[in-house]
Amino acid sequence: MRRVGLLALMLLAGCASTPQVPSPTTAAAETSYVVQTGDTLYSIAFRRGLDYREVARWNGIGSDYRIYIGQTLTLKPPAGALPPVPTPVTPPATTEPPPSAPPHWSWPTDGPVIGTVTQPTGGTGLRLGGAGSAEVRAAAAGRVVYVGSGLRAYGLLVIVKHDESWLTAYGYNHDVVVHEGDTVHEGQILAHMGEGPGAVPMLYFEIRRQGKPVDPLKYLPKR
Repeated sequence: MRRVGLLALMLLAGCASTPQVPSPTTAAAETSYVVQTGDTLYSIAFRRGLDYREVARWNGIGSDYRIYIGQTLTLKPPAGALPPVPTPVTPPATTEPPPSAPPHWSWPTDGPVIGTVTQPTGGTGLRLGGAGSAEVRAAAAGRVVYVGSGLRAYGLLVIVKHDESWLTAYGYNHDVVVHEGDTVHEGQILAHMGEGPGAVPMLYFEIRRQGKPVDPLKYLPKR
């Protein structure tokens, strides 16, 4: 099993056991992190509710988002960072584009909503029921950026990056049939449903925009 810091476990344990995730006060005090075996920039940013692009920018990481074991990452803007001084010269078109529009979403499994998990940011994760080993499908086209059990409260987790703004997460899986780096299409099978709290078959599902969870029910089609 991939390793994860004690602090991350304290922050995320609530999503597996209670409807309310603990306060992020402790996480907010953590300002650096040493990369462990199995970490990716996406998983580190995900468990702290950060935008992976900001973490990359704070640490001078390139567009490949590559990190290495033992690397110390800053988890906040550099001290003394100041906004650029305005000039009358039109700057080159290198500013970051605004957040993209949401992808077309579909339900990741056929089972009903059996519960919700409220995140500290106000976003919501869904617990979706179903039969054991039911199919877990990609809610939109994208690329698999994380597969693993390093975030223990999520069980065996898959994270899919859809574009520069949107991620989805699929937790409590029994097994996973995709690999990090795979390109997936909407509706493609990612995994099979495992068990959540109380040994009940379920999928834990999140949609995140710029690192922050949002309410999936506002984006998924009506049933």
